[in-house]
Amino acid sequence: MTESSFEPLELRAPQEGATLFRWRAWEEKFPWLSAGFSSRLGGVSEEPWGSLNCGLHVGDRDAAVAENRRRVAEAAGFDFARWTCAEQTHGVDVAAVTEADAGAGRVSRTDALQAKDALVTNVPGVMLNAFYADCVPIWFVDPAHRAVGIAHAGWRGAVHDVAGETVRAMRRLYGSEPSELLAAIGPSIRGCCYEVDDHVAKYIPEGSESIKASASPGRYLLDLAIFNRQKLTEAGILANHIELTQYCTSCRTDLFFSHRKENGRTGRMTAWIARRELR
Repeated sequence: MTESSFEPLELRAPQEGATLFRWRAWEEKFPWLSAGFSSRLGGVSEEPWGSLNCGLHVGDRDAAVAENRRRVAEAAGFDFARWTCAEQTHGVDVAAVTEADAGAGRVSRTDALQAKDALVTNVPGVMLNAFYADCVPIWFVDPAHRAVGIAHAGWRGAVHDVAGETVRAMRRLYGSEPSELLAAIGPSIRGCCYEVDDHVAKYIPEGSESIKASASPGRYLLDLAIFNRQKLTEAGILANHIELTQYCTSCRTDLFFSHRKENGRTGRMTAWIARRELR
């Protein structure tokens, strides 16, 4: 599903064995910033997690996931020891990541930041990571204070406003002004493929451009990327400060894992964002 022909998320040639996407305009404008998204290509995991699975919670071998994560970190230009992530719960809690948290969850779920669906930091060199296979990845950048964030928004997190909670956390912690923040919405299952019933649709405000009736009675097509874009603007981020990818994870299983398309037996991509340590 596309709104235009422009694609702001750039697919790069493989590095360190991993095929990654980068937010091209952001990284060109801000040399201190690294932000991107992994594909499913270039790892060591066997099927059904083939091959660059970055999720420890899907039944893959821990050693394979660790190697895949190392490849992503090194291709992104970071020491794997600085990979920092959370146990996601489809909630709205935001973790402020400090230097002491660096490396949390990189090889074990037990020492990950627990029950957090968004991470923010202003610490250079800490690589914030979150995991996806249809849910919506959202990146945040505060150029004025050099603070960054990442959020995981499935339908539950979206309707309970994890996007807005992340904006408010950055304002509280770093003095970020919402009107100065930049945000980006990455690959997720789009309205062309995400059919929901009344249980989900009842949470979407009437008249929202993110939902429309399906051909099946009592069913709806929901575009969570568009819904989250609405939540970002409600939180004060300017519409022209929001990047939106055209990729649908369900349409492009050649590039992405899709939990729904692949009936739950699949891997996870990672989204990352970090301040570089510039000398």
